[in-house]
Amino acid sequence: MCEKQESADFRGQPRLPHFATPRRYDIFLKPDLSSCQFSGSAAITVDVVSPTRFLVLNSADLSIDATSVSLGQISPRNTELVEDDEILVLEFDSQLPLGQSLLRIHFTGTLNDQMRGFYRSKYEYKGDVKNMAVTQFESVDARRCFPCWDEPAFKAQFKITLEVPSQLVALSNMPISEEKLNADGELKTISYEESPLMSTYLVAIVIGHFDYIQGITPDGIQVRVYTQVGKTEQGRFALDVALNSLNIYKDYFAVPYPLPKLDMVAIPDFAAGAMENYGLVTYRESALLYDEKLSSASNKQNVAITVAHELAHQWFGNLVTMEWWTHLWLNEGFASWVSYLAVDAIFPEWKIWTQFLDETASGMKLDALSESHPIEVEIKHASEVDAIFDSISYDKGASVIRMLQSYLGANCFQKALASYIKKYAYGNATTDDLWAVLEEESGEPVRDLMSSWTKQQGYPVIFLNMDSNKLHLYQEQFLSDGSSGSGTWIAPLTLCCSSYDISKKFILKSKSDELDVDDLILHKEGNQETFWMKLNTDQTGFYRVKYDDELALGLEYAIKADKLSLTDKIGIIDDASALSVACKVTLSSLLSLLDAYSTQSDYTVLSRVISVSLKIANLVDDATPDLSDNIRLFLIKLLKSPAEKLGWDVKEGESHLDTMLRAELLMALVRLGNKSTVDEGIRRFAIFLNDRNSSVLLPDTRKAAYVAVMQHCTVSDKSGYESLLKIYRETDQSQEKVRVIGSLASCPDKGIVLDALNFLLTDEVRNQDAVYGLNVAIQGRETLWEWLKENWEYISKTWPSSSLISSFVSSVVSPFSSYEKSEEIEKFFASRMKPTFERALKQSLERVKINAHWIKGVRNDKSLAEVVSHLVHKA
Repeated sequence: MCEKQESADFRGQPRLPHFATPRRYDIFLKPDLSSCQFSGSAAITVDVVSPTRFLVLNSADLSIDATSVSLGQISPRNTELVEDDEILVLEFDSQLPLGQSLLRIHFTGTLNDQMRGFYRSKYEYKGDVKNMAVTQFESVDARRCFPCWDEPAFKAQFKITLEVPSQLVALSNMPISEEKLNADGELKTISYEESPLMSTYLVAIVIGHFDYIQGITPDGIQVRVYTQVGKTEQGRFALDVALNSLNIYKDYFAVPYPLPKLDMVAIPDFAAGAMENYGLVTYRESALLYDEKLSSASNKQNVAITVAHELAHQWFGNLVTMEWWTHLWLNEGFASWVSYLAVDAIFPEWKIWTQFLDETASGMKLDALSESHPIEVEIKHASEVDAIFDSISYDKGASVIRMLQSYLGANCFQKALASYIKKYAYGNATTDDLWAVLEEESGEPVRDLMSSWTKQQGYPVIFLNMDSNKLHLYQEQFLSDGSSGSGTWIAPLTLCCSSYDISKKFILKSKSDELDVDDLILHKEGNQETFWMKLNTDQTGFYRVKYDDELALGLEYAIKADKLSLTDKIGIIDDASALSVACKVTLSSLLSLLDAYSTQSDYTVLSRVISVSLKIANLVDDATPDLSDNIRLFLIKLLKSPAEKLGWDVKEGESHLDTMLRAELLMALVRLGNKSTVDEGIRRFAIFLNDRNSSVLLPDTRKAAYVAVMQHCTVSDKSGYESLLKIYRETDQSQEKVRVIGSLASCPDKGIVLDALNFLLTDEVRNQDAVYGLNVAIQGRETLWEWLKENWEYISKTWPSSSLISSFVSSVVSPFSSYEKSEEIEKFFASRMKPTFERALKQSLERVKINAHWIKGVRNDKSLAEVVSHLVHKA
C-alpha cells in the first residue's frame, strides 16, 4: 500500500519530474498500413541526475510490453500506466545508479483516425484507396507514438529506423543514412541520420506514395515538396517561396538553416494548417498546393504566408524552443510576425504589412473577452495546452512584437533577435530570456514595458480629448461587453497631427496623462475644417482609441480627403466597430463613418469595411427589424460601386489585390442579398456547370456564385444543391472541395441546411474539412444548434482534438444574440464539458451575451432611423 501511494504521488502534476532526463532516443517503428497497427521499440539513453527509485515519462494509447522494460541490467518491479495523466511510472527496487543508462521498451499501438500522434490518412493511388502513416506530435502527442519525456525542455538527439513496404516513400526529420531491402523484398529497413538536439513534438515521420520536386539553396540545402502522385507542379509555388524564405531568414537571424535538408509534404488529412517539424514540415493540401488554373488569389497568398511561417519556426521554435507551453507565443507569435517580413520581401506588391492588421484585429477581438487569457498563460496540465493555440498566442503575440519593433527600431530589433538565436541555439528559452537580450542590445527597459502586455490579459482603449492646447489621455481595459476591466498598460503611443510630418512619440505609464501639444497644432487656427489628429500612427500599437466628437469629425474629413495611410484608415473603422459592439459608439455614428469610406478602392481598406458591414447585417434583424432592409440597402450601396468597377471578370494587368477584392465584394453583396449580384452569380453558375473549363467563373468568384445558387434552393427544388454536390464529387482539388462545403448550408431553407449538415458526417467529407460546412446563413442558426445537439455524442467522439471540436462549438454558438439562448446552451453543455473545448465554449457564450448587449444598445439609438434614411436616400 505504501509503495502504491508513492507511485500515485506523480499523478496530476503539470510537469514531469527532473530527476532523470533523456539524452538520446533510438526509435524503431514498423507500421502495418493495412491493419492500421504498429509495433516499435525505444532505446533511450537516460541520465539519472538525482537519487530516485522511479522513472516517470509519458505514454498514451500504447500497449507497453512490461517484460521488455529494463534500465541497463535492471528491470522495474512495477510498471504502471496512469491513463488520466498519460504517464508511465517505472518503479525499481532500489535507487538507480547516477549517470547514463539505456532504457529499453517495446510497445504496440494503433494508427488512429484522429489526426494526432501516429495516425493514418487516406488517399487514392491508381484508383485504389490507400492509407499513409503520418505523425502530428504538437503539442503533447509524441507519447502516442513512442514512450518519451514529452515536454519541450527535454531536448535530446533522435535516431529513427523504420521498416516499411519497399514500394513506399518514407520520410523523417533527417536524411537517410542507410536503406536495405529485407530478404523477401516486400519490406525495406530505412535508417536516418541522427538529429541535433530537439524536442519530442518536432519529431516527424511520413510514409506513403509520393512524387516530389526539388530545389537547392545557395548554401547547398536540398529543399523538396512532396505531393500526391501527379500533383508535383502544384507544389512549385511553395517550393519557390521556401527557397526564398530560407535565404531571408539566414540573413535576418544571422544563423544558417540548421539541417542538411528540408522536406515539405502535403497531407490529405490534417487537423491544423501546417506543422513545423524539424526538417520535415507537414501541411494540409490546401495550405501547400497552388494550381494556377484552380486556386484563388487568396489561396496563393495563404500558401505563401503558411510556408514562410513554418520555415521561420526552423529557427524560432525548433533551433530555440520555448521552455514550457506557457511561452508558446515565443514560437507562434514570432513565426507569425516574421512570416510577414519574408512575404513582404518576396511579394512587395501585396502590401502584406497592411494586411497584417487582419492579425491584429483577430487578436483584439478575442482579447476583448473576459474569457481571454494572457499571452503568457499558466499551463497546469497537458490537457490544457491545445486550448491556447489561438489568436492570443499567434495574433496578439505577433502584434505586440510589431509594436515593440516599432518602438525599438527595426535595426536594433533585428540585431537583438540574432543575438537571442545564437545564445539559445539548440536549447530552450523563456519570455524573460528574450527580454533580457533585447534590453542588453537596446538599452531600453523592455521587460517592464512588455510584461504589461504578455503577463496581463487584455489591452486598453485610450480615450482622447482635446481642450485648448492640452491633450487629455485616459486608459482603461477594453471589453466588448461594455464593462471596464482593471488593467493598466505601459503603452508606447504615437501621434500625428494633420500631417505625418508633424508627429510625436511618448509612453503612457499610468491611467491618465496630459500632453502639451502646442508644437503640433500651431496651424489649427483658421484651418478648423481641415484639422485632424490620429493616435496610434499606422496602427503599430495594440490598443484602441476613442476620440472626442470634434476629433472624430476631423478624422472623417481626413478619410474623405484621402489624407491618411491605408493602415490608419483600417484602424479607425476597426476601432469604431469594436466600440460600437461595446456600446461606446452608436450604430448611427458607425454607419456615418462607414459612409466616409464610400470612395475607397484599396483592397486592404475595403476588406475591413466589408467585414464590419457583414457583422452589422448579421445582427440587424435581431436588433431593429424595421430598419434592417434600409441598413442593408445602405451597405449594398457602399459596396456596389467598387464591385461594379471590378466586375466578375479579370482584367488585363490586374493586381493580385484587385483579384482578392473582387472575390470579397461579390461574396459580401451576395450575402447582403443584392439581387443583381445574386442573379448574375446564378447565371454564370449555369454556364460553368455545363463547361467546367469556361472562364465565366474563375476560382476567385466561384464561392460567391455557389452561395448565390444556394440562396435560391428549396426542398422542392434541390437542383442547385445537387449540382454543387456533383462538383464536389468530381474534383480532387482540396481548395475546390472546401469552397463547395462552405457554401452548401448558406441557404434559408431548413431542409436543405439539414441535408448539408448531415452530409458533413458522411465518409465523403474528410474530418479536417467538416468545420467549413458549419457556415450557415443567419436564418439557419437554430437549425445548426438543433443538429449539433442531436449529433453531439458522435461529433465529440469523431473530432476529439481541441482545435476541431472547439471550431464546432464556436461556429454553432457564437452567432446567437440573446441571453435566453446563452442559458439554454450553457445548460446543454453543463454535463458534457471537457477541457478540450471548455475555453472555446466560455468564449462563445460570452460572444452571445455581447451580441445581446449590442442589440440593446442599437434599440436605444434614438438617431438611428434618421441617419439610415439620410444615408440611403442621399445622392
